[in-house]
Amino acid sequence: MSENLFGIHGAALEVRSERMGVLASNIANAATPGYKARDIDFAAALNARLERGRKGGPALSDQGDAHIVYRAPTLPSLDGNTVELNREQLAFAENALAYTATLSFVQGKVNTLTRALKGE
Repeated sequence: MSENLFGIHGAALEVRSERMGVLASNIANAATPGYKARDIDFAAALNARLERGRKGGPALSDQGDAHIVYRAPTLPSLDGNTVELNREQLAFAENALAYTATLSFVQGKVNTLTRALKGE
């Protein structure tokens, strides 16, 4: 029902939330030797989530790791860590901004429905 009500935005919020967790993990492990930076392929994860919803399956899945990719570092580290802190912080900020924009759209839709139900 949420796909009919919110369109793509409900699924986008879920994927962006998962991506924020992955990026935060990268930032937290920036000094961990051998840690490999990861990211979520947003478009592929969103398409998979929407496809599961269309097929009648659950929108949420335990296959969250299926769209996680490892980042190739621009400047390799001597200790094997592939986290580039500036790149991760930028990706986190961009994702947070997109999450906020999507959330604002969903909140606007909920407010519109609430006013409609109240007869305003």
